[in-house]
Amino acid sequence: MFTPFQNEPYVNFAEDGPRQKMLDALARVQKELGRTYPIVIGGQRIVTEQMRASHNPACWRQIVGYTYDAPAELADEAVQAATEAFRTWSRVPPEVRARYLVKAAAILRRRIYEFCAYLVYEASKNWNEAYADAAEAIDFLEFYAREAVRWGQPHPTTPYPGEENEVRYIPLGVGVSISPWNFPLAIATGMAAAAIVTGNTVIMKPAEQTPVLAAKIYELFEATSLPPGVLNYLPGAGEVIGEALTGHPGVRFVSFTGSRDVGLHIYQRIATHQPGQKWLKRAILEMGGKDAIIVDEDVNLDGAAEGVVASAFGFQGQKCSACSRLIAHTKIYDALLEKVVERASRLTVGDPANPANYMGAVIDEEAYNRILQYIAIGRAEGRVVLGGEETEHPGEGYFIHPTIIADVDPDARIAQEEIFGPVLAVIRANDFDHALAIANNTCYGLTGGVYSYNRMHLERARHEFHVGNLYFNRKITGALVDVQPFGGFNLSGTDSKAGGRDYLGLFLQAKSISERW
Repeated sequence: MFTPFQNEPYVNFAEDGPRQKMLDALARVQKELGRTYPIVIGGQRIVTEQMRASHNPACWRQIVGYTYDAPAELADEAVQAATEAFRTWSRVPPEVRARYLVKAAAILRRRIYEFCAYLVYEASKNWNEAYADAAEAIDFLEFYAREAVRWGQPHPTTPYPGEENEVRYIPLGVGVSISPWNFPLAIATGMAAAAIVTGNTVIMKPAEQTPVLAAKIYELFEATSLPPGVLNYLPGAGEVIGEALTGHPGVRFVSFTGSRDVGLHIYQRIATHQPGQKWLKRAILEMGGKDAIIVDEDVNLDGAAEGVVASAFGFQGQKCSACSRLIAHTKIYDALLEKVVERASRLTVGDPANPANYMGAVIDEEAYNRILQYIAIGRAEGRVVLGGEETEHPGEGYFIHPTIIADVDPDARIAQEEIFGPVLAVIRANDFDHALAIANNTCYGLTGGVYSYNRMHLERARHEFHVGNLYFNRKITGALVDVQPFGGFNLSGTDSKAGGRDYLGLFLQAKSISERW
């Protein structure tokens, strides 16, 4: 019924057309900054006593918008509205639900530069990173629409004489979607869309740093005439409304993307049975990473350096897939390090509204201070070869230059703990065996990469490099929907494989039905 899925193409901002469209969108959205966005439950706009300002990380005095914090008591109201909507939405045929997503994708495609501008202002993404975020949101909508139709088809069973037997997949119920600030459009859209298109209803609780983009996502779905209560928007503090929602007995599942510690807390919380709860809640968790790229002795060092720098410092290193450990074979260690430092030193840092800047600001003051603390730790654990200056508080924006720390021990804190910023630890490996051991020496298992021309080494890595997303001879960021389904092992989460053909099954349960004639 739909055309085959294709990934949304990117644009080239060096061309006059896309460049001018982006400049126009930035100017237009700048005039909209400072608007107020209410809570939405069951289609009703709600305001509360506590309001939150969302600031531009690159220009802290600029307010992107205001949202209202949802108090804990609104959790009941949201669950009730979502439960009521579920009664009818769960009975809507999959192909009809899919059309809502395709319509949302069409609207987003027409407004993509506007959404990109909001990503620049609220998340401090450069133009290319913003466009990739928006394109991925479109991909999620289009792909999950088609997948919902596939999951809605009869499931094959072995024929049995005198009976009709079928297995069908049915939705779970009311879910809570807790989305991150680093991909505030793509991930928030994908998590909500997957739950909605499979017949569930959703309470969307966005990251506190990017609530305006989540409000825009709600408006996007509302523009498709999605029935009230199918999607509800509850911004606010995680320790308040997040706690109330994840612990609510009426919630059937929680999908979360964020840090390891918060994910573990949610995992423990939803595992605790609450009075009146009739089910075991399902957890769909995407957590952190301490991702490594191994560079073997026999590769083109320029290509490897390019991939390392792109993976380590794209979007200020604020990707769970970012390279934070470079593990280099001792024979090429010094030469590779020199090339990585040289490339990283050329990266421009500043307000990403200016297309000349490759890196924007880190998300907020808390992140800024935490990253600087890790740089101080790294100074004692290795040799700072780029960046690492004791900078003063930036005032206008939270900018941190690329920082590279060489000669780091594999067990050092900066080689083990997720920093989530533009800090790269460089580790020397004696040989490929040693490199693999170092790469796997972490509690995480999200992404990893190997640059090598040695076929046996690559084949070993296929089996022994224990990560959910493994890349050979390319950067380790930028997973595409249905090309590289995304999700990790160990404490990187439940290996949900977002953007893959198994993902919608996480929001469904199988029902076997038999009738004897």
